[in-house]
Amino acid sequence: METPQRRDPCTQPPQSPQPPCDLVTVPARQGLEAVDILRRGTGDAVGPVLHDDEDDTLGFLVPAGTAAAWDVPGSTCTETDGQGLKLAPKSPAEGSDWLVPPGEADLATDPAVLRRALGEAARIIEAADNCR
Repeated sequence: METPQRRDPCTQPPQSPQPPCDLVTVPARQGLEAVDILRRGTGDAVGPVLHDDEDDTLGFLVPAGTAAAWDVPGSTCTETDGQGLKLAPKSPAEGSDWLVPPGEADLATDPAVLRRALGEAARIIEAADNCR
């Protein structure tokens, strides 16, 4: 008897050139704190993360469909449908590079885990700024 295999929402079917993922974009400072929080957590909780040098932002790949319910202040979530985002270790666009490259991470960051990490990062930044 064969058991069904669980599919990750960002796994790409063999015929699809890009996985269907959404992209959560945050200011770089908050994003870097969130990456640290995620890496300190249990397991490999962080998927590929893109650093946009021009806009000083980080972009977290999350499962497709996340954008429909994303409501975290100070961030945006964009549907990509795998269009325009190259999941290769090489930089996907000029002026950007991978902070956490594909292949060194899960296929996508769990949105609930990311939401908590971004909230914690915002509190850490606020506390640090209030100590000045």
